[in-house]
Amino acid sequence: MKRTTILLALIALIAMPVFAAPAPSKAVANQSLDSRAADLALVRDFVANDQVAAALTERGFTQDQINQRVAQLSNQDLHQLAQNLNQMQAGGMTITNRQWMYILIGAVAILILAVAL
Repeated sequence: MKRTTILLALIALIAMPVFAAPAPSKAVANQSLDSRAADLALVRDFVANDQVAAALTERGFTQDQINQRVAQLSNQDLHQLAQNLNQMQAGGMTITNRQWMYILIGAVAILILAVAL
C-alpha cells in the first residue's frame, strides 16, 4: 500500500505539466523600440511630404491629428504601414501595370471586334 502511494505520487509529479515561457531579453526589447522609432520616423517623413500633407489637409486632417493617430498605431500596424509606403500615392487613384495590361487587352479585343464586324 505504501509503495503504491509513493509510486502514484511520483507519477503525478512527473505527469504534471510545466508552464514556462521564454523571457525576452533586454536587447530584444530595445531592438523593438528602435524598430518602432525607425518606422515612426519613416511614416512621419512620408506624411510631412508636401503632396501628402496637401492631400490629407484636403480631407480635413491637421498635422497634429495625423501625428497623434500615427503615434497610436500598434507596433505591428506601424511596421506594416512603413513597409507599404512605397506603394502609396499622395493623392488620387493611380493605375498599376497590371491594370494597364487589362486596359490594353480590352482595347485590342474591341479593335478586333470592330474590324471583324
